[in-house]
Amino acid sequence: MARHGAELLPELPAAIARDIGAYLASLRFERGLSLNSIDAYARDLGRYGTWLADAGVERLGEVSRTHVEDFALHLQDSGLAPRTRARALVAVRRFHSFAAADGLTGTDPASEVSPPREGLRLPKALSVAAIEAMLATTGGEEPAQIRAAALLELLYATGARISEAVGADLDDIDLETGLIRLYGKGGKERIVPFGSHAQAALGAWVTRVRPGMAAKAKAGTPAGALFLNARGTRMSRQTAWKIVGRAGELAGVGTEVFPHTFRHSFATHLLEGGADIRVVQELLGHASVTTTQIYTKVSEETLREVYATSHPRAR
Repeated sequence: MARHGAELLPELPAAIARDIGAYLASLRFERGLSLNSIDAYARDLGRYGTWLADAGVERLGEVSRTHVEDFALHLQDSGLAPRTRARALVAVRRFHSFAAADGLTGTDPASEVSPPREGLRLPKALSVAAIEAMLATTGGEEPAQIRAAALLELLYATGARISEAVGADLDDIDLETGLIRLYGKGGKERIVPFGSHAQAALGAWVTRVRPGMAAKAKAGTPAGALFLNARGTRMSRQTAWKIVGRAGELAGVGTEVFPHTFRHSFATHLLEGGADIRVVQELLGHASVTTTQIYTKVSEETLREVYATSHPRAR
């Protein structure tokens, strides 16, 4: 028997699954949409719900405008067709509008987030000073701080997606040569170098802290992951998101920070430093240089800002 509507949803936090189910039911019984249309909404909202769960969000009331904007950027970096991305964001906006109108949430965080015109939506990149401030928050000797330092330094040093970082195994990293093997979308493999700061942070984690955490794993548990949790098993993406968000709060960055922020900052800072766009493409694991070109627009914005504030006849 074919599955439709809420039956198509992946495993999600109970509260989010319930609210999406309520919206899909309203589309069917109140608006009279076809099953095909409802199934399309279910797939788009299932993708959104999974993204929220990975961000550590368990209830719709916890969603902020920044979450929705970052999901839009996630869609842009996903390789989906422009029409598919636009449709998914429209589904998210309508879902949040329904939730607010129906009293499921107190506000509508998506009300001012519109589908971007293709090629004009710029990723959010932090300044070098802001990144350094976040990295400085992990300077202690506690095991959690050493692990956080290793994760954040790796994210900024390589531009890795969070799924690639937490999916890496100990055998994928070579601390002596400063190289790590990452597996991107579709299992595509790439080798990415990292510098001395990441080398030192990862070395401290691998030699001083990780062995103790690995020893806590139950017998028979695979113990090859690079990053572990307190139980000795592979760190989840949710935990990694929380580590990044916590560093942003401690550093007083002034905006919500997500793992992808490090990826955007990595690419932007490389291009602003003079790196060739095709090299950045390879480091990011983009299939096409067209995807990477959005970061050149960030650099253009920086040039405009410098010109506007420095040239006597800019205004």
